Amino acid sequence: MKQKKAARKQARKDSPGGNTAIKSEKKTGGNSFFSWLLVLALLGAWLSVGVMWFDLVDYNSVVGALGGVYDADGDGDFDVEDAKVLLGLTEKPVTVASHENPLGEKESTSNSPHGSTSDAEPPLEVKIEESIPANQISPELPSATQPVPTSVSTPESITETTGFTEEPSVESKEEKEAKKKKQKILNKFDKTIKSEINAAEKLRKKGKLEESLHAFEALVQKFPQSPRCRYGKAQAEDDLAEKMRSNEMLLKAVNSYREVAELPDVPPDLVKATLKRCADRQQFLGRTRGSLATLEKLVQIFPEDISLKNDLGVAHLLLGDNKGAKRIYEEVLARAPHDGFAKVHYGFILKSENKIAESIPYLREGLETGEPGTDDGRFYFHLGDALQRTGDKSAYDWYEAGHRRGHFASVWQRSLYNVPGLRAQPWWTAEETGYTALVKMLERNWLTIRDEALSVLDSNRGQFLPEDENLRETGDWGQFTLWQQGRKVASSCRHVPKTCGLLERYPETTSCKRGQIKFSVMQAGTHVWPHTGPTNCRLRMHLGLIIPSKGCRIRCTNQTREWEEGKVLIFDDSFEHEVWQEAESFRLIFIVDVWHPELTQLQRQTLSPI
Repeated sequence: MKQKKAARKQARKDSPGGNTAIKSEKKTGGNSFFSWLLVLALLGAWLSVGVMWFDLVDYNSVVGALGGVYDADGDGDFDVEDAKVLLGLTEKPVTVASHENPLGEKESTSNSPHGSTSDAEPPLEVKIEESIPANQISPELPSATQPVPTSVSTPESITETTGFTEEPSVESKEEKEAKKKKQKILNKFDKTIKSEINAAEKLRKKGKLEESLHAFEALVQKFPQSPRCRYGKAQAEDDLAEKMRSNEMLLKAVNSYREVAELPDVPPDLVKATLKRCADRQQFLGRTRGSLATLEKLVQIFPEDISLKNDLGVAHLLLGDNKGAKRIYEEVLARAPHDGFAKVHYGFILKSENKIAESIPYLREGLETGEPGTDDGRFYFHLGDALQRTGDKSAYDWYEAGHRRGHFASVWQRSLYNVPGLRAQPWWTAEETGYTALVKMLERNWLTIRDEALSVLDSNRGQFLPEDENLRETGDWGQFTLWQQGRKVASSCRHVPKTCGLLERYPETTSCKRGQIKFSVMQAGTHVWPHTGPTNCRLRMHLGLIIPSKGCRIRCTNQTREWEEGKVLIFDDSFEHEVWQEAESFRLIFIVDVWHPELTQLQRQTLSPI
């Protein structure tokens, strides 16, 4: 054995690098140890990456497990961000003030002014439908060449980025707001039952609404004085109402929201969030006065919050109480003279009072602020209209700006209640509409229609009501309506039975909920301001009945035409149009609105009336 060992030792010495081989053999155990350390370190690093990038940790389970005993971010409760700090994935942040909604939801601020429902000025309390794509506008129409006001940003002014940049990106306002501290919605008692609240809330966020509601109902039974439990119940009912499309369930949510604010020791942030949501849901249910009362209560509790006063002003407008809204916005502007939201709404009210020149600076300055709630097509609409009436050509700058912001289909076509994709052109032929039978009937029976109109005009002129939409600069313009929003006016048809009988066979006009059928008489010396109708869902037919030989004309976009007795003109009144009556005698026409021919039958049945 000794000889064999000596031989092996001698062989190692005689081999190339013999002594080195002996040293390497001795180090093998050490190298293996350090290699394993390196592997473990790398595994740890990749595990951290996996946690960060692939969300391997269920933070909500950590939140539920610890139940409020560890508050790393200083917001008064334990949540996902606290779990990340506890796990060493983020550093403990410095707390700052916050205006974020308690549950991370965006607060919707109503900005719909309420005014007269006219052809020229759309019913402003109705929600805007999708606007028409620009590529649907007739290509032969010229667009305004005036530059957009530099103070108004437009989508085209945004520079497109095509790659990465080494320069740090500038944080948006939303990103900065997102970093602010959450509102505190837990009182001292609710913090002690945070784990139970979290469990019920987790069900709601996962869409298990029935289970969440049962869980919150059980918590309310167990802890009737807990505002956070009752708030969770209200939210679960709110979500369930949306899922079920149930107004009854939504009413339960409204009552639950109201109950939250009436409990003792409710955190101010929770009071505000609860009552704002309550007011919003009341408005959705059509309980406008209830919504107004809720907002008034909010303003009393938080008198320094300007946004709440702005919301209260909108509630007055939605009730048609322009005087009440005007008073509210005067109070807001006295305290915050540069508040853009208050300015555009105050300007709208002034314009509705026909204080045209006074309304312009408020509308313009409010739009220029770019503040939330100001970028609305209705304010561009009214500012442009006011500027037109004062002879200011910058009106088309603002129409162009509204078009670029996506509010108008084009500078010419400025309707706000639209169905996208419909053919858009100012003038139409009977063949293009497809309603040739209706046009032929009107032209064939024009004398019968004229004689009945004259009998009403001669025997009882009071049946022709003055135009009340503030469209006239000068003159006298009266209208006698037979159908309104797809409904027959029986009292009017009794005076013109033959005319109404002729129309009964044409549902494309009698069922047009976004139009009218009426006689229109215009006296000499009348000028109608340039204006647009509220919707692209209809076309307007004019049948000439009594037309003076000279002085009567209508312009639609940049084309001007004249009426002829016994003939039908067809145009799309969602495009800008203007009328002059400079003859020596009156002009009488018959107006017949029809559905846009490209609307489906389902659309005609389901579109809201205008």
